[in-house]
Amino acid sequence: MPKQRITKEMVVDAAFEIARRYGVEKATVKAIAEKLGCSVQPIYSYCRNMDGLRNDVAEKAREFVQGYVGKAVDQNDLFRSTGHAFVQIAREEPHIFRLYLFHQRTNIASLDDLYRAETNPAVAQRIAETLNLSMPAARRLHLNMLIYTIGIGTIFSVTSPAISETEIFAQQEQAYQAFLQNAVEGEKNEAADFGDL
Repeated sequence: MPKQRITKEMVVDAAFEIARRYGVEKATVKAIAEKLGCSVQPIYSYCRNMDGLRNDVAEKAREFVQGYVGKAVDQNDLFRSTGHAFVQIAREEPHIFRLYLFHQRTNIASLDDLYRAETNPAVAQRIAETLNLSMPAARRLHLNMLIYTIGIGTIFSVTSPAISETEIFAQQEQAYQAFLQNAVEGEKNEAADFGDL
């Protein structure tokens, strides 16, 4: 029987599955080789260093989280459903959620850079249409909720025993209402300033 050819994709997938189940620190070359049923040699041929492999696994975690949240989002209730999805993934996939949160993000020098890197531009458009806001106001509202949701998801994922989802969702709702009110008032102020010209 011929030996199975080990590919880089197989190595990354195996590392991801180990990280998903046990945490990224357990995704060692030896553990990956055991999962793939091979020697460590093929793993080393794709992983000149573990940082590169961790980056690949972190990217896979980012795609996983975005896919999970994307499937869970209710287009008619974007904020609540997105907030709930982040809390659910923090509960159901704690290792992947932490990997997503804490991986190094490069080329981010502002919140605007973060927003562009972490969001789908169509969401701000949908928010603007649904809430009758300008695109800048919709982006600010979306960024505020992104920061808040990731923050509260982080709190949820690192506390034990976990804070109740009911309490987390109530807190998210309060934040959403405050951010929305701020966005609406900002729109009114901008309109008033424009009228004074």
